[in-house]
Amino acid sequence: MKQLMKRGITGLILLCVILVCYIIWDNRRFIIVEQEIKIDDLPEEFEGFTILQISDLHEKVFGSGQEKLIQAVNAIDYDAIIFTGDMQNGSINYGPFYSLIEGIENKKHALYIKGNADPENYQSDMQKPFVKSEFIKGMERRGVQLLESNYTIKRGSEGIHFIDFELSAKADIQGQIDMLNNRSIPENAVYRDHLNARFDHQTKLLEDISFLDKSDQSEVFIALNHYPVVDKRIDQLNSTPGSVFRPFDLIVAGHYHGGQIRLPFLGALFVPEAWYERNGFLPPQDRVKGLWTYKGTRQYVSAGLGSSDFVPFLNFRFLNPPEINVLTLIGKHRE
Repeated sequence: MKQLMKRGITGLILLCVILVCYIIWDNRRFIIVEQEIKIDDLPEEFEGFTILQISDLHEKVFGSGQEKLIQAVNAIDYDAIIFTGDMQNGSINYGPFYSLIEGIENKKHALYIKGNADPENYQSDMQKPFVKSEFIKGMERRGVQLLESNYTIKRGSEGIHFIDFELSAKADIQGQIDMLNNRSIPENAVYRDHLNARFDHQTKLLEDISFLDKSDQSEVFIALNHYPVVDKRIDQLNSTPGSVFRPFDLIVAGHYHGGQIRLPFLGALFVPEAWYERNGFLPPQDRVKGLWTYKGTRQYVSAGLGSSDFVPFLNFRFLNPPEINVLTLIGKHRE
């Protein structure tokens, strides 16, 4: 009996060692996930337009100076590259992200949106000038642009618009512009200059997307957001005064890490999503990563590259390798 118990303990220890080795190996590699996405009435000029998505790096490093990740990115033929947030992990260690973008060759159309673990886009100290944060300024010096409103890529007379989703969810854009223009700030306000700069900036962003209320629907509209836009939130936006859900051709997001911890047959155990029942525990598996459609709007969610410490001792991925994503737009010209 003692011999049998000893063998059992030895086997369990061996299994744990194998499991730990597998997790370390699996978390240090990454895969390239390719997805074709059908866009209704896609202009012929944009047939096969390819977007490379990098999400949720969380300061993770793949090879010295991000060498492995840079080589993989530079080997991909893409038209635009998007970073959908959480490049940082709540710290000021910008090296992993900066090294990556320094090594990327094709940054002709390179866009970034903020994640919850990233620094603020602008200085939040009211006693200082309203300017971009050091993190954003360093990123833009390296060739990646902060997306705050709209970024358009034109081919001939047609265009693809990349839109900041959260800004687009505001209803009556012109009314909000008028309200900001008619603002009243007391002359003796301590932070008057800062507030005026902030309001002027917000006005400019709204003006940049005001065309959404009268846009040519023959063009392509892609919304970028760090957080997936779940079904319940879409319904809420459509039913709440002051907000609106616009009919985008595609929404691209990250944040969920594919569930981070996945089990055979069960899939993801948890995603950080307050809109779901049980606050994201045992989420709907068809809404964790990949492509889905709700009320005619397609949405693609990357499982990303890194992991979070929402539960400190579970700060790793399991049965869920890190990934970057290659999204190819197709229309009737490829059918």
